Amino acid sequence: QVQLVESGGGLVQAGGSLRLSCAASGRTFSNYGMAWFRQAPGKEREFVAAISPNGASTSYADSVKGRFTISRDNAKSTVHLQMSSLGTEDTAVYYCAANRVGWTSSLTRTYDYWGQGTQVTVSP
Repeated sequence: QVQLVESGGGLVQAGGSLRLSCAASGRTFSNYGMAWFRQAPGKEREFVAAISPNGASTSYADSVKGRFTISRDNAKSTVHLQMSSLGTEDTAVYYCAANRVGWTSSLTRTYDYWGQGTQVTVSP
C-alpha cells in the first residue's frame, strides 16, 4: 500500500507560480510511475503531467506544456509540480497519483494510488 500526501497549494494571482509536492510512503517509490491530475468544479478529473520511475521520461497535457514542470526525487520519495504563468483556468484541486507498473500514462484508470488533493486557486 502506498499513501500519497500533497502539499503546496494555495491562492496565487494570475501570472504567478506555485510548487506542489507529493510525499509518498512505501519502499518501492522508485518503481512507480507518478503523475499529477486536476479537477475543477463541475468538470472531470484531467491529466496534467506524468514522470517515469527514473525521471528520464515526462509527459504533459497540452494546456500546461511549457508552463509546468514535473520532477521527482526518489531518495526522498517525493514528486513535484512546478507551475508558472498560472491563469484562472488552472484553478482546481490537484491530485498526485502513482501506478505500480511504471507507466507515464495520462489515463486515470491506470493509476493505483491517489492522494487527497490540494487546492490551487488563481485569482484574476
